[in-house]
Amino acid sequence: MKLRGAISGFGEVAARAHLPGWLAREAVDIRVVHDPISERRHEAIRHIKGVRVYDDLELMLDGEAPDFVDIASPPAFHAAAVRTALKAGAHVLIEKPMCLSLDEFDDLCSIARQTGRVLCCVHNWKYAPAYAKAAKLIAEGRLGAVRFISLDRLRTAPAGAGGSGGQWRASVASGGGILIDHGWHVFYLMQWLMGGEPALAISAKLGDAGESGAEQTADLRVSFPGGRLSGNRIARAYLSWRSPVRRTSALIYGETGMLEIEGDNVRLIDSDGRIETFSAEDAPDDSYHAGWFAGVASAFERAISEGPDSPSARVNLAEARNALALTIASRESSASGSEISLAR
Repeated sequence: MKLRGAISGFGEVAARAHLPGWLAREAVDIRVVHDPISERRHEAIRHIKGVRVYDDLELMLDGEAPDFVDIASPPAFHAAAVRTALKAGAHVLIEKPMCLSLDEFDDLCSIARQTGRVLCCVHNWKYAPAYAKAAKLIAEGRLGAVRFISLDRLRTAPAGAGGSGGQWRASVASGGGILIDHGWHVFYLMQWLMGGEPALAISAKLGDAGESGAEQTADLRVSFPGGRLSGNRIARAYLSWRSPVRRTSALIYGETGMLEIEGDNVRLIDSDGRIETFSAEDAPDDSYHAGWFAGVASAFERAISEGPDSPSARVNLAEARNALALTIASRESSASGSEISLAR
């Protein structure tokens, strides 16, 4: 029997990435959309044959009783929507960030446990071909123990700038800012590529806030436990909406080798200077990454099948909580001008 799904928040990321991903899943049926904005409901009608649209989430949940809800509304609305969907008995897949405070996060996880529902966050960069290849090479021991990670996200403007799709990103009231929009991704990638251990501390400098107060640049330095290496391991990231060009790059080095990622190209350089080049074929780089959603959807379906205590569900929530803790600590660090330790 197919899983009956509903989308709550039919913005650009839902229309351009989530929906195509779900429509390609044979075990999923998406026929229901909730959005309080009439324009977006009309957009759903244009995209989905026979769709039923609602302007009220509770009415949708009561009338349709979906197996799961895919929430893609602006961040400020996430916690309330997740809470409502879980209490209605639906599994939940939520766009980043899951919510905006650690108290909210822990409350939502508690409700998921009480209701026996799966709660997962969309960590789609783990399914980007270049980063999936990097993770595979690390797992194969090609770098030895990872010592350092650098992740840069240079953009000329927020995604969807100039249209309704980008408005929340530039608004603090909606939960925007580059730290939420891109920082969340680099935080869970750092933890994943470092082997899964949560971060110890962060130093951050946020800048170029517009009239809305949403930062447009972020310079981040995160320390992780050393594991079998002496001393802490370091990850850094620079995020910008003020770049003259769009670029996505990374550098990862360990005891015996180094990886360089530039767009779809991955280069492995070993300690003897030998170079291997891998082409991680991907769709053209855009802000919605529709091609990666299949991996997210597959992992979510597997978590529903295996249950909320499955390894994939637990790892996803651990990454999400670490990303949220680092997001909050980044703001504290930038305001105080000092490193912030994370509670263990």
